[in-house]
Amino acid sequence: MSISRLLLTAAGVFTLALGILHFFFPLLLDFAHAIPREGNALKPFRLSLISYQTKRSDVYGIAWVMNHAASFVLVSIGVLYLNWMAWIESPLKLTIGLWIAGWWLLRAVSQLYVGKRPVDWFFVGWFALLGVIHFAVAIQ
Repeated sequence: MSISRLLLTAAGVFTLALGILHFFFPLLLDFAHAIPREGNALKPFRLSLISYQTKRSDVYGIAWVMNHAASFVLVSIGVLYLNWMAWIESPLKLTIGLWIAGWWLLRAVSQLYVGKRPVDWFFVGWFALLGVIHFAVAIQ
């Protein structure tokens, strides 16, 4: 097995495990207390002619929706990694590899929204490395 294929398998195990764990992050990160469902009114959501009085419960629910959407993508990428033989030699390799690389690079940069502590910079580097690996796999 080549080094890139070994890296894809290892990344698949990591990503699948992260994706499964990610479904539980709203509980582990205590979203219920971090995003209170009651309290002072929030400013309305406005987009052109659309206006909606956003409630705290909306923000809480949206955080769960976004978390589950990210979790689903992580699980999907993990499954793709673990089935690399199905696409690594296909014409879809470039598209799949670049899409996954882009996703990981976006995830790396987005870590800075969490903070700029040493642990955040570790995750920036780790997720960027996954992006670079996928870029290399895509173009080889």
